[in-house]
Amino acid sequence: MPFQPIDSQRLYQKVADQIGELIRGGEFKPGNRLPPERDLSKQLGVSRPVVREAMIALELAGLVEVRTGAGTFVREVVGGVEPLGDVGHSPYDILTSRMLIEGEIAAIAARDADAATIGHLSDLVDDMDRAGVESDPDLDRRFHVGIAETTGSAVLTAVVSWLWQMQYEPVFAILSERVHLAENLEATVRGHRAIVAALEAHDAEAARAAMSEHLAQVRDIIAGETAIVEQMSLT
Repeated sequence: MPFQPIDSQRLYQKVADQIGELIRGGEFKPGNRLPPERDLSKQLGVSRPVVREAMIALELAGLVEVRTGAGTFVREVVGGVEPLGDVGHSPYDILTSRMLIEGEIAAIAARDADAATIGHLSDLVDDMDRAGVESDPDLDRRFHVGIAETTGSAVLTAVVSWLWQMQYEPVFAILSERVHLAENLEATVRGHRAIVAALEAHDAEAARAAMSEHLAQVRDIIAGETAIVEQMSLT
């Protein structure tokens, strides 16, 4: 099969472009099932999360249909198909960046957080916990932005807000829904409480570790490395 190794930024988009060209060129016919995720990953020389993100980009372009538990199938396309557009940054990359940046922000915040800030952050976590699965995602955003605000840096606060907004881009939004990320609330609340405890203790190392661990857990769900995703039988 004429796949070529991928070596570029925004890898999932490059993978989607290559597979899209093969579909348009007739290499894969309407109704054909694409190779499994693990096989595409090996042939293209990229990780499985990259392939998973590429499948969503192709789905958004109307070229494939993802059938949970069955695989990804080429759709019958009527008329011309526009080239794949920009449907957002890689969810895996977004969360990896958040781990690095917000981990350091939490360490800085641990030095400066006062009682009022700790109380505010704790209240946000309590509100999330009480709301359960109906929790407003904005509570989560306010928690993370609130920690950044504690540093006194408008730039760091803007960076965290920007990274958060990326999670509303099409690929991230669809992947989050597909892996039932919202059902991760219990682990999210537990992670947030660990962060608050580290801030309250003014322990920079513990705050950094707690934030990184919290975001790594979310990233693992997105990447398909936890039971939540395995239950979805993504292939």
